Order: sequence, then structure tokens, then C-alpha cells
Amino acid sequence: MSLAAALIGLAAGAAYVAMPAGTLNSVLARDTDREPTRVAAFSLRERPVTRGEFRRFLQSHPEWQPAQVPAVFASPGYLRQGLQGGDDEAPVTEVSWFAAQAYCEAEGGRLPTWYEWEYAAAADATRTDARGDPVWLARILGWYARPATQALPKVGGEANVYGVRDMHGLVWEWVDDFNALLVNGDSRSAEDPDKLKFCGAGAIDLQDRQNYAVLMRVALLSSLSAADSTGSLGFRCAREVTR
Repeated sequence: MSLAAALIGLAAGAAYVAMPAGTLNSVLARDTDREPTRVAAFSLRERPVTRGEFRRFLQSHPEWQPAQVPAVFASPGYLRQGLQGGDDEAPVTEVSWFAAQAYCEAEGGRLPTWYEWEYAAAADATRTDARGDPVWLARILGWYARPATQALPKVGGEANVYGVRDMHGLVWEWVDDFNALLVNGDSRSAEDPDKLKFCGAGAIDLQDRQNYAVLMRVALLSSLSAADSTGSLGFRCAREVTR
């Protein structure tokens, strides 16, 4: 199969949602000011990538098969459970950042930035930013209490106001700049820059300490390397808006 044919085949089954430009009061603290962050218009995959979709990607890109991918691009946990059996409509997990990025490129996209992901994840079914609602926050936090041993459900949960699904309640998700989420050691708000070098330090100096669900994602992503993978970490893709 040619690369063009593979890209068309992948893109055919992937629905993307247009995300309008806007501003975001990010949970991440910044050194210079606390002004809202501007997010340019982009498109975001409606749902996370599924097991079935990733298996088809491996068929057309065998270099990402577990037996062929170089160790520098995938840790021993990469696709450890394999993709045979199980529900094809469940989100794929155990995928490294490198493999997720390669998939998105094959689909004509890329991984979303943290701000793009956070911007989309702030919405509920009727509001573009529901983070001030304690009931909504409590519902999201309830997911984190779910035992990790439970089988993952299918993708396709309730859509938020943009039409994006499964931003919460299904899997953690890779973002393009996951390794840049730690607060800079030169930050004027950092009492001890050394403490920012440890796992989970991304949650130390953050603007919104009440949004624990998102803070936990920052802590997890900050602790990973690009070759790592876990059984609860999946991904979705984004695309630039063509003008």
C-alpha cells in the first residue's frame, strides 16, 4: 500500500471537529504574567484513536510493530498486551509519544499541544469553560477513582459543546509538548528550582489548584519520557486550520 493510500484510508474514518480561536486561563503558571493564553483555531479529532485504527496503521507502517520499532522510540511496555482480541472500538493504549506522533502524521495531523488539549477539555456539554462548576469537577474526579484493572470502554462518550468526545473519563492522552509542562526553574515564583526536577513537579506551581483532574494529567505527563507507554495512556490527533 502506498503512503498516499494509507493516509487516505486512515483519514476516511477519522472525524475532526473545528475548534474556534479563543483564550484560555490555563492551569499552568507562567513567568511573566497571568494573562489568558490565546489559542489559535485548529481541528481536533472527535475521539481518541482506537485499537482497530492503530492496528490498521501498523499494517501499513510495519516499522512501528513492537518487534521492529527501535528501543529508543518505544520502551519494553510498548503494546505489551498486543492488539489482537479485545474491543476494536476501545482506545489504544501502551503507545509511546513517538508512535502516537507517527500515527498522527500518517493521518495528516499532529499531536495537540497542551494548551489545545486543555482548551477543549475545559468544556462540558453546554459551556466552553465549565471548570468553575464543582459538580462537573467532582464528576471528572470520580473517573480517577475507577480501578485501573477494569477493561476500557468504547470511545464515543457524551460530546462537549464543541462536539469533542472522551476528553475525560476514558484515558490519559499524549500531547505534543508533554515534556515542556514543568514550570521553568528560573520562575520567580519558584522558591527552590531543584524541586521542579522531580516527578510530578508540574503540579507545584500552578494557577488553579482546585482543578485536580487536570493537575494530575500534568503530573503524569511531566514524569514520562517520549519512549514510555502505559495501559491508561492513549492519544488523539489535531490538525492545522488551512486558510
